[in-house]
Amino acid sequence: MNYLVFALFAALMFGLAPIFSKIGLEGVNPGIALTIRSSVITVVMLSWVMFSGGMDALSDVGPRGWFFLALDGISAALLGQLFYYYALKSGEASIVVPVVAAFPIFTLIVAAFLLGERVTAAKAIGLLMVVGGVVLVRM
Repeated sequence: MNYLVFALFAALMFGLAPIFSKIGLEGVNPGIALTIRSSVITVVMLSWVMFSGGMDALSDVGPRGWFFLALDGISAALLGQLFYYYALKSGEASIVVPVVAAFPIFTLIVAAFLLGERVTAAKAIGLLMVVGGVVLVRM
């Protein structure tokens, strides 16, 4: 399947998720909500890995991979999601989601410093457009 099709499906799922989250957070503490979400995902993913024969592939991942993937999970799936749930619980989804979706700003800055990636004029203009979009949505 073409990567653009996957990207569109991802965009659709990321677009639907805040609606489900906002409804699910009614009367639920964000920490409890994240625990429920994470538990369901863990069961589904472990089942998928077991039934697809991927358990052996876990041993192929080296310590560096485990470390950085764990950091990814802690930063995005745990802390990022928890902060997002707190914001979504008390804020409007139509405002919270675009602000959270401005994460490429931070990615570009950190990638430039830690990974040595070049900041081009096109990337800088794109970031300004992201910031402009977030500002417009908040109005």
